[in-house]
Amino acid sequence: MHDHAPSGIRQSSNRRLLTISLCLTATVMLVQVVGALFTGSLALLADAAHMFTDSSALVIALIASTVAARPANDRNTYGYQRAEVFGALVNAAILIALMVWIAVEAVQRLVTPGEAEVAGGLMLLVAAVGLGANAVSMYLLSAAQKRSINVRGAYIEVLGDLIGSALVIVAAAIIWTTGWMPADALASLLIAVMILPRAVGLLREVFSVLGERAPRGTEVAEIRDHILGEDGVVDVHDVHVWQLTRGAPVFTAHVVVAEGVLAGASGGTGALLSRLQGCLSRHFDVEHSTFQFEPAGHREHEAHV
Repeated sequence: MHDHAPSGIRQSSNRRLLTISLCLTATVMLVQVVGALFTGSLALLADAAHMFTDSSALVIALIASTVAARPANDRNTYGYQRAEVFGALVNAAILIALMVWIAVEAVQRLVTPGEAEVAGGLMLLVAAVGLGANAVSMYLLSAAQKRSINVRGAYIEVLGDLIGSALVIVAAAIIWTTGWMPADALASLLIAVMILPRAVGLLREVFSVLGERAPRGTEVAEIRDHILGEDGVVDVHDVHVWQLTRGAPVFTAHVVVAEGVLAGASGGTGALLSRLQGCLSRHFDVEHSTFQFEPAGHREHEAHV
């Protein structure tokens, strides 16, 4: 029996952390919206809009985590783990749309300066509250994001919020001390520019998973060498490595074995299977692996078929 890779998104602790982060993000978003209305700050409103996007992303992450936790069945033999990948794809699309909106608003305010006065002191206070809440959310998600692409999407967005809040604080301090209002629009534009690489990076990882590419850092040639190094292995071909989602790699290969192994020597194919699966688990963090054992000459038969 093959072991199935544990998925971080399946753990209830991930959903609990996402829920806590959602509550923090939504609360701070409301505070920032009210603060933007009272201060007239575009940067604060942009950060609030970013918070709204993050709240939506966390909701998507929670839905995806619930769907991904459903067990496999005859129609979905791998289960629903890939649901989190589609959730991450939606997150990336929202990020790109938000970037465009913020950039347009910031440029318009730079082109027509002086139309809006910003209360720097209150803006600074609200931005400081956002910075603190984002720091707490990042701490909560820091461990889980290493195991789940969907949690990572939420983590990246919270990281962007943290940087955005810092930019708003700087702009607020400049306005408060010097009265230079364009600082608000510049901070908004920087927030928009900051979103682009995050969205592109997340999209790249999503397409890598959906394209069934080998996980980053996985060297197929090195795996093949490890398999060939096992006693009783003559050759290996049709090697495939992909991932259902972050932290859930899958491996399959056809392995040509010596006649003695097929006859039961040295524990037979059962012992060889255990050694190969243990090798992949220890050295390459692959928990779900499938091997097809073949006698010499069988590959030519496969090509004929």
